[in-house]
Amino acid sequence: MKTGAARAVHIPEKKYFRIGEVSKIVGVDTHVLRYWETEFPRVRPRRAKSKQRLYRRQDVECLLLIKDLLHEQGYTISGARKILRERLARGTKGCQRERRASGTVSKRKLAYIKEELRKILDEVADRKI
Repeated sequence: MKTGAARAVHIPEKKYFRIGEVSKIVGVDTHVLRYWETEFPRVRPRRAKSKQRLYRRQDVECLLLIKDLLHEQGYTISGARKILRERLARGTKGCQRERRASGTVSKRKLAYIKEELRKILDEVADRKI
């Protein structure tokens, strides 16, 4: 495999990007972006009411990483998918979804849920007597 460094790319400070903008930033055609959406589950742009794809900054960063893996480092699609999976498992920066999407819950929320369940258990125990 080649070892290449990703070129520094300026991503404008915006919340959402349309597919044409992302195409210019990443440096690939729009049909390539649509294909990568099918191959990499981490890239899931939202849809506007007009059905246009709206990419978030993290999607654009992920696409830049995918491009580097495929075009610069010479990985195959399956190899790049494996690298991204490993990065997510290690918590390494790159192609990470928001914490809510991964199913994690904060310790504070867990403590609250546990306390509420104890209250319910106590109420049920009191009624049986």
